[in-house]
Amino acid sequence: MADREDDAEGEAGVATKTRAKTQRPPLYKVLILNDDYTPMEFVVHVLERFFGMDHGQAFEIMLTVHKRGLAVVGVFSFEVAETKVAQVMDFSRRHQHPLQCTMEKE
Repeated sequence: MADREDDAEGEAGVATKTRAKTQRPPLYKVLILNDDYTPMEFVVHVLERFFGMDHGQAFEIMLTVHKRGLAVVGVFSFEVAETKVAQVMDFSRRHQHPLQCTMEKE
């Protein structure tokens, strides 16, 4: 019987030693790129609709995109970032605007 108790403790010891530390998944930046054709109002609307910004925040980000050529509009997990990019690109195409949205690893 003593052997069985030792085995149980040994198994418990092994289980705690092999416990792997979980790592946070990598994050991805979603960026909007400037172009010469998409109206500024449309960019503001996209930022409000897909990124939950209020009008003031969206307007400031739109100006950053306009002046610097691009701006980070959010940081998300891979799946969320990929979905946001697809939503923005699809919405832009449906409204016949060439607005570009990309993502890159942070």
